[in-house]
Amino acid sequence: MGHLQPLNIFLKQEIDRMQRVITIVRVTLHDLKLAIDGTIIMSENLRDALDNLFDARVPKRWVKFSWQSSTIGFWFTELLERNMQFSSWVFTGRPVLFWMTGFFNPQGFLTAMRQEVTRAHKGWALDTVALHNDFTKFFKEDINAAPPEGVYVYGLYLDGASWDRRQCRLCESHPKVLNIVLPIVHMYAISSTGPKDPKLYQCPVYKKPNRTDLTFITTVLMKTTQNPDHWILRGVAALCDIK
Repeated sequence: MGHLQPLNIFLKQEIDRMQRVITIVRVTLHDLKLAIDGTIIMSENLRDALDNLFDARVPKRWVKFSWQSSTIGFWFTELLERNMQFSSWVFTGRPVLFWMTGFFNPQGFLTAMRQEVTRAHKGWALDTVALHNDFTKFFKEDINAAPPEGVYVYGLYLDGASWDRRQCRLCESHPKVLNIVLPIVHMYAISSTGPKDPKLYQCPVYKKPNRTDLTFITTVLMKTTQNPDHWILRGVAALCDIK
């Protein structure tokens, strides 16, 4: 696959972390069965795992090495989906679409993509290459081929506003609708150090609904007929996960 390609280096780092999570889950559940049978002593970690699993919560040790989730059901579903994405990438080939929510380090993914685009253009320097994006009119089922440059990203939710799919721009949110699934985003890089277009809304992207600097990933540019300040006051953001 080319082990020195930026995205393949990123993939190896992600798989190493994923293997660690799978190992901890396997060892914990195996030891828990032995502890319940009385074969080994019930340690503090095993007791915590037993109590949390009984309450449908994620054991603290698992969260320490993985990701936050409200219930063990959501957590385990995400574990399977993340594992599926990595397995497909390794054994089938580079994906046409990337589920950014399924990465431990989404910022590293975008940086690796920038490096890949920079290397493809002679004379470009990574310091002067900036992330850029376009919102398509397509969803996951409509895409069959990868873009000529950059990556297609799916799985983002819009919080605080709605999306005009025909015009590919922000619009007022509908009553009683909290989150909207955004279409596929084409993320790529351009050689530019100039400021962003002031007519576009720079929408922050967060990993989780709790918006902190620890869950912040990047910003994506969105078209809007209103002044971008209108959406800033509404607190409009894109979320990778709404659970």
